[in-house]
Amino acid sequence: MKPLTKLTVEEAAQFIEHGETIGVSGFTAAGAPKAVPAAIAAKAEVEHAAGRPFKINLISGASTGRSLDGALARAKALGFRTPYQSDPDLRRSINAGETHFFDMHLSRLPQDVRYGFLGPVRTAIIEACDVTKYGEIVLTSSVGAAPTFCHKADRIIVELNHYHPSFLRGLHDIFEPEDPPGRSDIPVFHPSDRIGQPVIQVDPAKILGVVETKLPDETGAFDPISDLTAQIGHHVADFFAREIKRGLIPKTFLPVQSGVGNTANAVLMALADNPVIPNFQMYTEVIQDAVIALMEKERVTFASGCSLTVPSATLESIYADWEFFRTRLLLRPQEITNNPEVVRRIGTISVNTAIEVDLSGNVNSTHVLGKHMMNGIGGSADFARAAFLSMFICPSTAKGGKISTIVPMVSHLDSSEHSVCVIVTEHGVADLRGKSPASRARLIVENCAHPDYRPLLREYMARGGNGHSVQSLGAAFNMHLEYGRSGDMRNTQWSGVPSN
Repeated sequence: MKPLTKLTVEEAAQFIEHGETIGVSGFTAAGAPKAVPAAIAAKAEVEHAAGRPFKINLISGASTGRSLDGALARAKALGFRTPYQSDPDLRRSINAGETHFFDMHLSRLPQDVRYGFLGPVRTAIIEACDVTKYGEIVLTSSVGAAPTFCHKADRIIVELNHYHPSFLRGLHDIFEPEDPPGRSDIPVFHPSDRIGQPVIQVDPAKILGVVETKLPDETGAFDPISDLTAQIGHHVADFFAREIKRGLIPKTFLPVQSGVGNTANAVLMALADNPVIPNFQMYTEVIQDAVIALMEKERVTFASGCSLTVPSATLESIYADWEFFRTRLLLRPQEITNNPEVVRRIGTISVNTAIEVDLSGNVNSTHVLGKHMMNGIGGSADFARAAFLSMFICPSTAKGGKISTIVPMVSHLDSSEHSVCVIVTEHGVADLRGKSPASRARLIVENCAHPDYRPLLREYMARGGNGHSVQSLGAAFNMHLEYGRSGDMRNTQWSGVPSN
């Protein structure tokens, strides 16, 4: 069997043609290719300067890094993007209508590619720490949807990134479920269960070539825990501790899924600080800083995820102490980590962030003021709709208090009240389980809304009139409209709006 062809980044980029759809590895910036996408962006700029069109369609596991999403957006080289993003340049392009963005549940992405719903994938660009002439691809710091892209694409370009050591073979558990009809179960019963293979196996004839690099993941550190995020974390931990004491959560606790970011880090640290909560495992998407810190303290005993999204210094410390971490970490494809079947079976406790929450308990995770895309729904609803207990957290205000995150009606709906059990802000907890709409509204206002907004929200509820739900159709979006008018939701007036 002949050796694999070596390519320069420029040679690799020349294979990519205007209008084609490519699939890339990565889940967040972890494990995303960097060199070849940057070269494709450079090619796009040359083509545009020559007056020729050049745009590609990009499918990834989730978001990527600045050398991928960012570079292609700045080069105006993205025609279509799915399923998630977080780059500011790409966000601007989406909100300006330059890039067509399709937001979707991350658990569905691989199967929708296999079903053909997103069209044919011409090329897969995959970051690996090892690749053999037999077609064995060992991924780096994430899995995402890479197995599906490799199997469905006509051809594969491998970025062999020597920043990641080849001893990562064994970190990944590559499993793809059968497609209907006759799909069998996914036999994950505990976060540590292995059900697949350590490598992606492909036909070596599909590999166009290998581009060698040595580039760290483009992941940054989160902000330090603030007083506000710490308060949210303590409310979350105290709530779970009470549920354990009440016998509503097993004393052994349950696997935890946590969203990404500063507040999620604060929540995890608060869980670890609470003496009622025992050592626990993670069954989540993104394994971030706090998980690693708690693993070193042996408060987190195992973490199953889709990516290791940590700063380079943290990742290097993990690699340096690999004997400790290799038995405690496992990376899977996103259709396994986020699969509602598995989430429900193992009893995952789900904690995710919201942009805004309304008085019914509906959650907006994606759009600012109902119109401007932030990042996307990600996997939050994958977990929320199947979790043992689903919780959404957020600060009670934004923009220095000018925006209330608790509103009469969300300006965009991502997770409905039927999937939301608990809301937490820095002011407290609203347990919505078993509550009527009116009871939910009162709990959310009195326990979670900022004190500056409680009188306004109480007045709104009083104007709701008769009905099962507490809503006034004529006034539901007055707070959002007021922000557009004056820049401060606190200026909202209900006068002149008919009660109903």
